[in-house]
Amino acid sequence: MKRVQTGLEVLVETPELIGGRGWALLANQAAVTSDLDPARTVLQAVTRGPLIRLFAPEHGLDGIAQDMEAVADVRDELTGCTVRSLYGSSAETFMPSQEDLDGVDVFVVDLPDIGARYYTFAATMDWIMAACERAKVEVLVLDRPNPIGGLAREGGMVEPGLESFVSQLPVPARHGLTLGEIALLLQRERYLELELTVVPCKGWWRREWLDATGLPWVPPSPNMPTLETAALYPGLCLVEATTLSEGRGTTRPFNLVGAPWIDAERLAKKLQNLGLAGIAFRPIRFRPEFSKHAGEICAGVELHLADREALDPVALGLRLLNTIHDLHPDEFAWRSDPYEYVSDIPALDLLTGSPAARERIEAEEPLEPLIEAWRDEVEEFESHLDGILLYHEAE
Repeated sequence: MKRVQTGLEVLVETPELIGGRGWALLANQAAVTSDLDPARTVLQAVTRGPLIRLFAPEHGLDGIAQDMEAVADVRDELTGCTVRSLYGSSAETFMPSQEDLDGVDVFVVDLPDIGARYYTFAATMDWIMAACERAKVEVLVLDRPNPIGGLAREGGMVEPGLESFVSQLPVPARHGLTLGEIALLLQRERYLELELTVVPCKGWWRREWLDATGLPWVPPSPNMPTLETAALYPGLCLVEATTLSEGRGTTRPFNLVGAPWIDAERLAKKLQNLGLAGIAFRPIRFRPEFSKHAGEICAGVELHLADREALDPVALGLRLLNTIHDLHPDEFAWRSDPYEYVSDIPALDLLTGSPAARERIEAEEPLEPLIEAWRDEVEEFESHLDGILLYHEAE
């Protein structure tokens, strides 16, 4: 199988990019080499400068915490360093403080993203870039392949006033970029004074998914167990905006959708009759051990990915919610508790970037005009990517 080098592995071969300077690292348990060695230990072994501090995104350095679970600062046993959590008890913890950056000359970022705007790791990088621009600290992003490919893009942009931790990036819902490319885009649009270096991967082509690279899949968060989960996530994450279970608390998160009141057989048949490309549906019953409907038997559907290249996951997620709303209008409900520290804006509006999807579902209006409008937004977005894209489509 083809062997792709990540930015981490490139930096290990060229540690002079850090040299003798003091450095910090944002990483988690999935930031590893192809031999599964943690980024923080391999970099500490090759750099001359001191590791000042570690930073962890949502879920923590070891990826243990569940979604939206506050993580405390800890000490890392492998390096002896303090680990500053950038996902604490409030939104104020997203950005490193000036004190956090004392002694830091270069801030290294190595996080495996999964290609969706609402996956919060790139948003954490955005906060770091803001802090480092203010503190005049260089940011060094170690790039990795987009695991679900770098060609397909889907979903709309974020309307002003709807920015949040899941909607603060100026990219479509499925963005088709790498973390390094997002950093370049953010520098151009927000951080013109920031010193930024992106260390690209070697040997990756945009058309490739992670399983074509020779790199291992390490779950980047507790409910992202497989590459198939990542393929479905840009659409199935929208289920978080409802009282439906998205399969958290089972072994198949984002492959299962249900609630105690759903008619599973009727739902599966109606979804199958939509003729959506790349996906099939099976009626199922399951019992989440935690999260929504914990301990209750839920009825719903299991999603079987048949053709990941043909699948439009964001459209799938909308049509799934729309179908359940139509079948069970009295029981279907939107999430009412805070979502990523936001309590005054519906979660679906934050995720999709506008109220349009929610309003169409509530009014029982066709979704296709919105999906088509989003295609136009993607085309407009793509027209402004000159100088941002680091990789070619194919050999």
